[in-house]
Amino acid sequence: MLTSILLQINLGSDSLANNIQQTVASAPKAMSFWEMILKGGPVMIPIGILSIAALYIFTERYLTIKKASQLDTNFMNSIKDFIYNGNLDAAKALCKNTDTPIAKMIEKGLKRLGKPINEIEKSIEDVGKLELGKVEKNVSILGTIAGIAPLFGFLGTIFGVIKIFYNIALADNISIGLIAGGLYEKMITSAAGLVIGILAFAFHHILVHMIDKLIQKMEQNSIEFIDLIQDSAE
Repeated sequence: MLTSILLQINLGSDSLANNIQQTVASAPKAMSFWEMILKGGPVMIPIGILSIAALYIFTERYLTIKKASQLDTNFMNSIKDFIYNGNLDAAKALCKNTDTPIAKMIEKGLKRLGKPINEIEKSIEDVGKLELGKVEKNVSILGTIAGIAPLFGFLGTIFGVIKIFYNIALADNISIGLIAGGLYEKMITSAAGLVIGILAFAFHHILVHMIDKLIQKMEQNSIEFIDLIQDSAE
């Protein structure tokens, strides 16, 4: 009797183990990131190119704007001392050795000393516009990428849906597996496009915010310089 009970327990254990193994074996395999990208289809190629372009532009512009915004806190104090002491050559040399938009604006103003204030202000403003144009280069492309990337993703999904219905027409059979199996793959393009669009949108606004702060700093220093030469002239 005891042997029979033990035998039944062993058989039950083996059966349970077999069921667990079958369940594990039949469980869907997790899809890797690379496999997910491949399932997105050819539309993932332009989306990938847009992602690389967005990352490159953001990194390059971020470093450029950050460098342009860096200015020694004693820069204007040194310029002030040089002007009051009549040492304009030293002031020009300091501006020339300081590779920032603000220094180039001040250098242009120093070269125009002796001319009317309005002409000095105009020359400083012109240099500021030129330097600002260099800083803003390619930043608008990020805004374009933010708008285009989701459209590419949506386009890939539309193409995928067309293909699914075409396959349904060929098979003359509507099944959940046939629809869902293809649809989830094509939704990958929409997800990828949205992610790249959101990142490009965020990158664009970060750079615009940095540029706005740089513009404010340029205006403050140009006003300070104009006030400085007016005070020194008096």
